[in-house]
Amino acid sequence: MTESDLEKEIISIISDVSGFDEEEITLESNFFKDLEIDSIKSIEITVAIEKKYKISVRDEDIPNITTVKDAVELTRKLLSQKAETV
Repeated sequence: MTESDLEKEIISIISDVSGFDEEEITLESNFFKDLEIDSIKSIEITVAIEKKYKISVRDEDIPNITTVKDAVELTRKLLSQKAETV
């Protein structure tokens, strides 16, 4: 999966949960300030990413995800860790 594909897929997930159009969401978009995502929606996004990529995000990492870029980077890191253990 390319970097661009991962970004697009995560933006699509965030769009579904937040109600914002994908075109309105950038890597720099802040979940709370720009996209009106509360803690419940943040967990929904995390669960959707976990299901899609079959990864597990630690509960203590969730508060650290404040931008779209944070979500992409954490997903990429977990996917590479998963690949190493296979």
